[in-house]
Amino acid sequence: MKRLLVLAGLPVLCLGLWLTGCSLSTSFSLSRQLEAPQGASPLLDAGRIAQAIARVPHRSGFTTSRDGVALFWRVIDPGDYRLSYRYSGQGRSHASGRPLDVDFDFAPPPATAAAQVPRGTLVLLHGWMMDGDSLLPWSLTFARAGYRVLTLDLRNHGHSGPGPSGYGTRESDDLVDVLADLRRRGELAGPLHLFGISYGAATALFAADKLGPEVASVVALESFDNAGRGIRDMVPHMLASEPSNWEGRALLGYARWRYADRDLGAVIGEADRALGLDLDRIDVAPALRRAAAHTCTLLLHGDRDQHIPVAHGRRLATGAPQARYVEVRGEDHISLPLRLDLLGDVVTDWMARSPSAGGGCGQPHLPDAAGNDLLVQGVDGRRDSRG
Repeated sequence: MKRLLVLAGLPVLCLGLWLTGCSLSTSFSLSRQLEAPQGASPLLDAGRIAQAIARVPHRSGFTTSRDGVALFWRVIDPGDYRLSYRYSGQGRSHASGRPLDVDFDFAPPPATAAAQVPRGTLVLLHGWMMDGDSLLPWSLTFARAGYRVLTLDLRNHGHSGPGPSGYGTRESDDLVDVLADLRRRGELAGPLHLFGISYGAATALFAADKLGPEVASVVALESFDNAGRGIRDMVPHMLASEPSNWEGRALLGYARWRYADRDLGAVIGEADRALGLDLDRIDVAPALRRAAAHTCTLLLHGDRDQHIPVAHGRRLATGAPQARYVEVRGEDHISLPLRLDLLGDVVTDWMARSPSAGGGCGQPHLPDAAGNDLLVQGVDGRRDSRG
């Protein structure tokens, strides 16, 4: 089995890297981490993921964006990868520093297997301080469902080059450029679908607005509704975390000493000036509302999310009546993307029923076994269990 070790220390170890940087240099400022991430996420076993990627037949390359950023992409063709997946984080405190484990294994299709005609192309967009390869289990799930899968390393992440962060605005332009390049290369097949997590979810919603009816469906997990509000919610929560390991306590103690008294408004203002943006005016809702008018859109959020609190998801759903909204009971910002066991079939079934496949933008079908875990919330704020 290939173990993708996930430390429930996103509020801890990732906080250490994100807030303190790769070194404890006195020249470091919190605003620089808002401008672009430094270092790689400690949440993933990068070596084992690289070994797993090497077993998957794929094509990869770079596209240069309109503003000169080198963007790395990887394409996986559809096939039966016989993925087995086990999530063992149930019942654990995700903010305690105790580990959440994901085990998965797969077998590439035999070389003699006939090539499948893709039912569409599905783009996967990762979260902050992650990369496209971190979504390998999701990639194989969608490939097994018949999609050609495209993963993109967002600017400042993975193999892609540096560039000023856009909190989904510039990154969605990057995706438009990559898709145009890959269309010329003949890599896009069938209807186009977008799937994003957190930062990648906001990027997917901005991109769906820009691409228009070209996008058949969008699935957005735990997106922020406003970039400035998301930062103001996330940083205090991370500083308030209580790790159980000494590394986390040491890093968190340093971060609290250095940043607890900082005025986040001033920090965001510094990032605004460096990025040429107004983070408090980066609103996802207008893009979502326009996209949902012509594209099937599914929003998912964990009701225990404290990094990007569930209020973000509810505001997005309220502002876009055409979008479908699923609230997942008991899951937070770290655990929700790991619940492939719970959400994989729900998402692939919903996408398969999009208008491009002859269906409509209906509610997702939630299996009986998940009836106690998933809540569907309408735009009027009422919630009802769906089995």
